[in-house]
Amino acid sequence: MLLDALIILHIAAGLTAVVSGIDAMRVPKRPGRHPSRGRIYLGALAVVAVTASGIAIARPHTAYLLILGGLAFAAAGTGYAARRRRWHGWLRHHITAMALSYITLLTAFYVDNGPRLPMWKLLPPYTFWVLPAAVGLPLLLRALHHHPAPSKAHRASHEETVP
Repeated sequence: MLLDALIILHIAAGLTAVVSGIDAMRVPKRPGRHPSRGRIYLGALAVVAVTASGIAIARPHTAYLLILGGLAFAAAGTGYAARRRRWHGWLRHHITAMALSYITLLTAFYVDNGPRLPMWKLLPPYTFWVLPAAVGLPLLLRALHHHPAPSKAHRASHEETVP
């Protein structure tokens, strides 16, 4: 009974993370929807990671999903911190960490559910592990191409002004 409630909460949080993540990616990157969806994504990932802990205790054979959930949450937390603390080159750190978080979230979903999904169940099991990255990494590289690293001149001027 408790495990069923935990799984329902886990699924709801996972769906919330997927939807809010997509929305954060597709809206303009300015105050308003993008940061609010990002905070929803981070909160939903926290719930996913916590509920994954309970599920892994009840079903130890799913512990690898707890690792993926922890990695997804850690990457999202890193992306959030890069933005909030304005690390040097923060935008590229933010984009990379959030993208890796989303790819990891989808990987966990497909590894766990792919064998039971229509059409997906016809794929070899290793595809559940690699397909999210095969799709997501080129999109990440495209995003990084549109947001180049700060130039050396910019870095030098930044270093002169930072004590």
